[in-house]
Amino acid sequence: MSNDTRFKRYLKLDLLPTPWCPGCGNGIALKTICQAFGELELPKQGTVVVSGIGCSGRSAGFFDLDSVHTAHGRAIPVAEGIKYANDTLNVVVVSGDGDLLGIGGNHLLHAIRRNTNITVICYANETYGMTGGQVSPITPHNTKTLTTPHGNPDYPADVQSLFKHHNCFYARTTAYHLSHMKKCFLEALKFKGFSFVEARTMCIVNYGRRLGYKNSNEMLLHYKEFYRINDYAEELAQDEIGILKTTTVS
Repeated sequence: MSNDTRFKRYLKLDLLPTPWCPGCGNGIALKTICQAFGELELPKQGTVVVSGIGCSGRSAGFFDLDSVHTAHGRAIPVAEGIKYANDTLNVVVVSGDGDLLGIGGNHLLHAIRRNTNITVICYANETYGMTGGQVSPITPHNTKTLTTPHGNPDYPADVQSLFKHHNCFYARTTAYHLSHMKKCFLEALKFKGFSFVEARTMCIVNYGRRLGYKNSNEMLLHYKEFYRINDYAEELAQDEIGILKTTTVS
């Protein structure tokens, strides 16, 4: 199998296309995760994917390997349990910002504290997309959503700050920056300890249209114009994507 197609061995191709809305960024992230699996030649029988609830949580069902679709917000502790039971497994969590940072935020804090050797990939679309577009922990200040029609009164969580003073891995990337996204996934998967990638993805149907975007491509172009890559910095600015300097591969 060629390097360009070996990612397919990690997917249940007979289940495609996915049920995600046209223009959703989740499919981009899903394919890139599988590409990273392929480059690292992760064994299918030695790799487990765990997800929570939400649009992103549906990812677990498309991997052609052992996977667990957990209750809302419980993906990380289930993944930790799997890893503690069998340390030889590659354990990867794939879920959304509402699930991982909102409902399951407490579990994230303690996984960071314990530095559990698992990888978490967060499809960060700034909204609860499956249930209609409610405000999420990383929805920007003043942004209008289903539950904040006059603008979000709160400020978004600074996710990277959770990783300071801990020997963990943190990276931020976007669905536009495909090469960078794969780089982040690869380094996260190789890291010996807790690794977390905040992958900004588009939700055009229940989020983007409320913001005035005509289509998903406009949201992608926003990522292109707004974000610049600043890998291995001490801290990422709001308009930067990259891998934190203190969280390089062990």
